[in-house]
Amino acid sequence: MFSERIKELRIQNQMPQRQLAAALDIDTATYCKIEKGERKAKRKQVEIIAQILNADKNELITLWLADKVYDVIGDEINAHDILNVVKENIVRYERYI
Repeated sequence: MFSERIKELRIQNQMPQRQLAAALDIDTATYCKIEKGERKAKRKQVEIIAQILNADKNELITLWLADKVYDVIGDEINAHDILNVVKENIVRYERYI
């Protein structure tokens, strides 16, 4: 999700991968792996990407976190049940805030 979105945004902004890689202080090959989903970006990198591509930071962080959750439970048979438990706990926590 995250990797597809940043590629889409980069293309819309007509920015070469090497320019984005330089802004992140990584080599182009490493950035290419992030964009292909073969390597995970760090949270700070997500924020920098959002700023450079004039993207919604919250959207990119949400997609980045969703990818992390999927990596953990995506192939579980009861992934839907797991997510429901998490959602219930979040709702319960929000009531106390």
